[in-house]
Amino acid sequence: MSTFVINNQAVSLDELISVIQENKKLALGESAKKAILACRNYLDETIQSTNFPRYGINTGFGSLCNTSIPLSELANLQRNLVLSHACGMGDSVPNSIVKRMLLLKILGLSKGYSGVQIQTIERLIYFYNNEIYPVVYQLGSLGASGDLAPLAHLSLPLIGEGEIDINGKVIPTNTYYGKQQLEPISLQSKEGLALLNGTQFMGAYALYAIEQAFKLHHSALMIASLSLEAYDTRLSPFKENVNAIRKQKGQIEVAEKIRSILHDSKLMRGEKKSVQDPYSFRCIPQVHGATLDTINFAKDVVEREINAVTDNPTIFMEENEVVSAGNFHGQPLALVMDYLCIALAELGSISERRTYKLISGTRDLPTFLIENPGLNSGFMIAHYTCASIVSQNKQLCFPASVDSIDSSNGQEDHVSMGANAATKLFRVVENVWRILGIEMIASSQAINFRKFEEMSTKTHRFYRDFRQEVPFIEKDIYLSPYLIKSENWVRSYSDI
Repeated sequence: MSTFVINNQAVSLDELISVIQENKKLALGESAKKAILACRNYLDETIQSTNFPRYGINTGFGSLCNTSIPLSELANLQRNLVLSHACGMGDSVPNSIVKRMLLLKILGLSKGYSGVQIQTIERLIYFYNNEIYPVVYQLGSLGASGDLAPLAHLSLPLIGEGEIDINGKVIPTNTYYGKQQLEPISLQSKEGLALLNGTQFMGAYALYAIEQAFKLHHSALMIASLSLEAYDTRLSPFKENVNAIRKQKGQIEVAEKIRSILHDSKLMRGEKKSVQDPYSFRCIPQVHGATLDTINFAKDVVEREINAVTDNPTIFMEENEVVSAGNFHGQPLALVMDYLCIALAELGSISERRTYKLISGTRDLPTFLIENPGLNSGFMIAHYTCASIVSQNKQLCFPASVDSIDSSNGQEDHVSMGANAATKLFRVVENVWRILGIEMIASSQAINFRKFEEMSTKTHRFYRDFRQEVPFIEKDIYLSPYLIKSENWVRSYSDI
């Protein structure tokens, strides 16, 4: 198994995705170790040599920032911070997201601006490499002073507190430490603050969403191509000339991909009864293309964030400064996640419209895509399910980033609510997979009423592979398991 060595190098989002997908181990490189040790030594020397108040190092937190803390209590201050801030509630965060939180926190702390002990980072790496996931809760962060509550839960196991998930079993951290003869980390000055300040909860969700967004978009184009053939539509809206003059990069790319998928489709080139197709088919380049542009924009923002230092205060040894500022504020991620939420919801919205057209009994397709409609209801209620999911996505698209609540006695008076943007984006991503699964089963059902030999090579292979998992529906059956199978197949299919 390969190892990803952390040496403070800039990391592309694609590189980070490969680290996760290939299950690479993490290790600190020599330059990272040197930076971490130098910063910690500088902080220790600075604390010993001066009583100058430095936020969160020798003062209280939030609105207690003017309360001085004696030198003898600095370690206890950091432990108390982690314990008191672990106030999360609600559902636990999926391990897939916690894994990304660990990775992003390790990257951020390793840059040598945070003043943490090297053994603290090494323990986080130990958790990551051994798939030991702290139990973190979804509710609690305002996305401003960092993701305080969720990051506190992420940090509790460092000090032997909280719970961890190992192979799906949740146990107290101290139970695991006892069995493994591990000692808890004794946090030193500033460490608790470095662990809790930061955007790694938001960032982990954003990273996951970007990963999924590219897969969703690619799958949506293949399914849409199958629907185009099934609904007996025209290929002309995808011509190069008409899309080029719109000047939109995503639109041009989507049209090109559709032409590539359907280039040898006889169904698309046959004589057509209708002069124009509905927008949900004709405007695929414009709608899917705009979503693609949004995904690429979001990717750029998230890529900058994963390479950033987002805790507070930050330590600049060369300038002999400890700067208290606001790099933990989640506004960049909050805005872009709201934007991505809307863009992905639209990918689901236009998919639902194609499903509706396919079951509508037009273009020589049977009503509800079933033989003997009336006796059979076919895909009538499958569409209801699709419509309900699309409607929920619309509700989830209300932007969290326009909200703010005054907190910490007015000291933290403008917050991003990026954590709420993150969790609702996650729900939209999962919902769009379900919507595409429904379009996939509907378009595959509809294509059975066309001539298979006239399909394009790519859509025919796509359809054939799908049929190995989900059969043609001849009469009314218990449909929900097949919808779920369709969704799972679309999620996992990679041969496109």
